[in-house]
Amino acid sequence: MNKIGIVFPGQGSQSIGMLSDIAKEFSEVEKIYAEASQVLGYDLWQLVQQGPSEELDKTIHTQPALLAASWAIWQIIKNNAPTIKPVLLAGHSLGEYTALVCAEALSFKEAIRLVAARGQYMQEAVPVGEGGIAAIVGLDDAVVQKICEQSVISNDVLTPANFNSPGQVVIAGTKLAVERAIVLAKEKGARLAKLLPVSVPSHCALMKPAADRLSQLLATLSIQAPSLPILNNVDVVVYQQGDDIRSGLVRQLYSPVRWVETIQKFAVEQIIECGPGKVLSGLIKRISPDVSLFHTADLNSLQHLLKTL
Repeated sequence: MNKIGIVFPGQGSQSIGMLSDIAKEFSEVEKIYAEASQVLGYDLWQLVQQGPSEELDKTIHTQPALLAASWAIWQIIKNNAPTIKPVLLAGHSLGEYTALVCAEALSFKEAIRLVAARGQYMQEAVPVGEGGIAAIVGLDDAVVQKICEQSVISNDVLTPANFNSPGQVVIAGTKLAVERAIVLAKEKGARLAKLLPVSVPSHCALMKPAADRLSQLLATLSIQAPSLPILNNVDVVVYQQGDDIRSGLVRQLYSPVRWVETIQKFAVEQIIECGPGKVLSGLIKRISPDVSLFHTADLNSLQHLLKTL
C-alpha cells in the first residue's frame, strides 16, 4: 500500500468564494465555519464567501479562514475515505496549526483563537508600510542570502523567509531593504524579483515582538503530543510533545520556513494538499517530481481524491 503524506497550505491560498462548491455537497464545511464564527464573534463564512477581499486578506482574518477551510476538508476526507491513513503531516507556516489540530495536539476552537491572536500580534508588530516581502525566482539560496546581507543599511532587517522550492525564495524585512534587494536580484540575473502584496513581513526578526506575545498565549494552552507525526517548519524534525510544539510555533514566527527540506523528508509515494488552492502542489512538483499529487481546491478535485484513494 502506498504511503501517503498530507500538507496544509498557509497564507496566499485564500480567495473569495473558496469551498463554496464543496459546501453545497458536504455539510461539514458550514458547520465548522459556524464553530469558528462563534469563537471569533463575527460571521467568518460570510466574509469568505462575500468579501470584500481586502478584509479577507488581512492576516487577522486570513489565518482563521484558512485553518477552518483545511480542517473542514480533513473532516470530509476522514468521514468519506477512512482508508486514507497518512504517515506524515506538515503545514506551510500557518498550515502547521492545521496539522496540529488534525493530529489532535490542539482543539479546533483553541487553534482558531490562537491563529486570530497570532494574526493580530503579527499585524501590530510592524506598522503598515514599514515591512515588505518579495519573491526571488531563479537564483541559488546562497546568492539570495548574500543579496539580503548586502541590502541592509544601519538598522534594517532582511533575511530569507521561505525556502519554497529550488530557485524560489521569499525574503522579508524592512521595506527599503527589500526594495534594494529586488534591484540587486535583477542585476544578478533573477528571473523574477517582485514585492508581494502581503501586509506583514513574516518569518524575519521584525516578528520578535509578536513571537514574545505568542509565547505568553501558548503558555496558557493545553497542547498534547500529536497522534500523527508532524514535521515542523523551523528544525524540520518531528514534533514529540507540547513543549516542543510551543517552542517551534514561537520560533517559526521569526525563522524561515524550510519547505524544500520538509518535502525532501517526506518518504511517501503520494501527497495530498488538504485545503484551498494549489500553491503547495506547484512547489512540491518542483521539489519531488516523482511524487503523486492530489489537491482539494474544488469539488471535482476532492471527489477525484475520495474515489482514487
